[in-house]
Amino acid sequence: MTYKDQSKSLEERVQHLLSLMTTEEKVGQLTQPFGWQTYTNDQGNITLNESFKQQVENGGVGSLYGALRADPWTGVTLENGLSAREGAEAVNLIQRYAIEHSRLGIPILIGEECSHGHMAIDGTVYPVPLLLGSTWNVDLYREMCRAVARETRAQGGAVTYSPVLDVVRDPRWGRTEECFGEDPFLIGELAVASVEGLQGESLDRGDTVAATLKHFVGYGSSEGGRNAGPVHMGWRELLEVDLYPFRKAVEAGAASIMPAYNEIDGTPCTVNTELLEDVLRKDWGFDGLVITDCGAINMLASGHDVAADGMEASVQAIEAGIDMEMSGEMFGQYLVQAVAEGKLDMQVLDQATSRVLALKFRLGLFEQPYVDADRAAEVIGSEAHIQLARQLAAEGVVLLKNEADTLPLSLANVGRIAVIGPNADQAYNQLGDYTSPQPKSKVATVLDGIRIKLANHVDGQTEKSSVGALTGDSSTDQVLYAPGCRIKGDSKEGFERAIEVASQADTVIMVVGGSSARDFGEGTIDLKTGASNVSDNSWNDMECGEGIDRMTLGLAGVQLELIQEIHKLGKKLVVVYINGRPITEPWVDEHADAILEAWYPGQEGGRAIADILFGDVNPSGKLTISIPKHVGQLPIYYNGKRSRGKRYLEEDLEPRYAFGYGLSYTTYEYSEPQLSAASMTTDDSVTVSVNVTNTGRYAGAEVVQMYISDVVSSLTRPAKELKGFAKVNLEPGETQTVEFHIGAEQLQYIGRDLKPVVEPGQFHIHIGSSVNDTQIAELTVREA
Repeated sequence: MTYKDQSKSLEERVQHLLSLMTTEEKVGQLTQPFGWQTYTNDQGNITLNESFKQQVENGGVGSLYGALRADPWTGVTLENGLSAREGAEAVNLIQRYAIEHSRLGIPILIGEECSHGHMAIDGTVYPVPLLLGSTWNVDLYREMCRAVARETRAQGGAVTYSPVLDVVRDPRWGRTEECFGEDPFLIGELAVASVEGLQGESLDRGDTVAATLKHFVGYGSSEGGRNAGPVHMGWRELLEVDLYPFRKAVEAGAASIMPAYNEIDGTPCTVNTELLEDVLRKDWGFDGLVITDCGAINMLASGHDVAADGMEASVQAIEAGIDMEMSGEMFGQYLVQAVAEGKLDMQVLDQATSRVLALKFRLGLFEQPYVDADRAAEVIGSEAHIQLARQLAAEGVVLLKNEADTLPLSLANVGRIAVIGPNADQAYNQLGDYTSPQPKSKVATVLDGIRIKLANHVDGQTEKSSVGALTGDSSTDQVLYAPGCRIKGDSKEGFERAIEVASQADTVIMVVGGSSARDFGEGTIDLKTGASNVSDNSWNDMECGEGIDRMTLGLAGVQLELIQEIHKLGKKLVVVYINGRPITEPWVDEHADAILEAWYPGQEGGRAIADILFGDVNPSGKLTISIPKHVGQLPIYYNGKRSRGKRYLEEDLEPRYAFGYGLSYTTYEYSEPQLSAASMTTDDSVTVSVNVTNTGRYAGAEVVQMYISDVVSSLTRPAKELKGFAKVNLEPGETQTVEFHIGAEQLQYIGRDLKPVVEPGQFHIHIGSSVNDTQIAELTVREA
């Protein structure tokens, strides 16, 4: 048959298969039930549920969401979940039944969450995107995406619902951790790398997956930082800021896109035809799949209230350009009826179905629907992927303060170390949201990392991969530990023990911050011993993550009070923040001797932080999000308009730590930037170069940043906009020349007609180590 003939064109195969399908089969391709509900796992014996079998036989299932997903929401645990091998076997079982028991033998599209690693048991847990952005290392992030694709496809996952390309405007938003930061250019560079890494050279290989760009669009600019709240934004800002990373990723070949939950100026993104058809398909030429977020169609009738009922919401969505519904409830229930009653044109249904089929053909699912379970066991969680997770974590940690060279600590002379705080030894608190259950042996906490470092120094050994065998006495009595308190709550019962422990130490490392850990049933922390007491009523410290938005940015609970009490002892105080959004604590900024911002650093985070604390790694992370002095300064981001208004009575408009900021153990010196020509025409280009020298004692990596200012413009513009960056490695005394290209793309903005324009005039080219530490070269642009 034509649709099974690989020699035929994609269009021929799609159209032939479409011509054979009934209305029920077409609608079936647009539905995506929850995958973990399709099977039962009884101690490794995997069987398909009857309800799934019936759905396959009664018209088919187009896709499954999260067939391999494990977390408290799904109810899939380490005990009842699937190992790497079992996951591959389960997907093979699902595919075999769909192919052999449906009329046309159409394989199922398996869609998975992979924002910072495949969200399945045994998958490698990388740092969250906020830390990945802080690496400013596009090549390393691309390598991570390739590794994630390898792990996901090895188990049969063919689509990932990542990358998240939202531009953060209010970090009180709980999903800040899932984003790269506040700058569209930086996000755009990472977006391209994500598509290249995930999709590779071809989607029909055994180690690539289709990328889904989300959330389209404006999701990071919600009113008050509340999840899925209204967005107030004009078309010019949309085109210049929030749509920019999506456009770059579409140009890179992204296969799928997911509209956001929010509305923009009254129109929900799920049914925004101007975005989904006019911009995405007509202007950008996108020919891929558009899938809703989970429950988004329901929101049209119950939340946004732009539809009277599920029928109307479903018809609105598919007519606006939606091709598939995540969860599948509305499409599966109403679309067949809508066609029968003349409420939905068959041509609209055919268009959506053809896009689903086209992606399946592009992925090679008709030729290779099954995977090799042995390969899955070999690839997933491999040592190479673990080391990559550690490198990413180390490169993304940001050194915010280092008074009197407190860091790095000396292994030979550090004396006793007290590791104190609720995030010192809580594995799930450093992994972030969208994380699967993890055995303790897989995650290295900060306490683990420090103990391993000191134990190996004493023994003269090389570090081992596993932390499971490490006991509390492995580094003798040199490392002391007390949790002190929890993330949330007002209990101070652990203060006495923490103060006692700190009083015996020479250096205190306070590991505090937040948690996006859903309730994994780990139990409460014994604040007097640090042990985990497993109980039916486990304490949940989650104060960040999807749906967990805050009014403030301070440390939750009594964490600040704990730090203040410990500070009274007069010890060297190093604060390590592990968190999913910026923390605003002026007292800590003033009194701590050193501060590390580690975000959620993933499974190898403890090792990476220890590497930095003891100087095995020189910190090179730079902030991708401004950290305010006070929550009252919000919104605060570096590329706000020059006309943004005057200062507040109580405080100015400058952040505590600016975009691009991050200290190092060494120092760097920049020469004056040099332009290849002092002037150019509007359709010409120039290069700007700068010499960067490592003038300190340590080898290090510096992020060289280029910002551009349009001195006088027809419309109001930001004072500075990031338009280039490069991360360079420098030995002590070494100098490297860094060059940036400047052409129309770097100088243009969206003009009065909503089209890109480069205006003649003066431009300032800023190059330096952060947005507030640059040198200027002047460029004149003439009319072509």
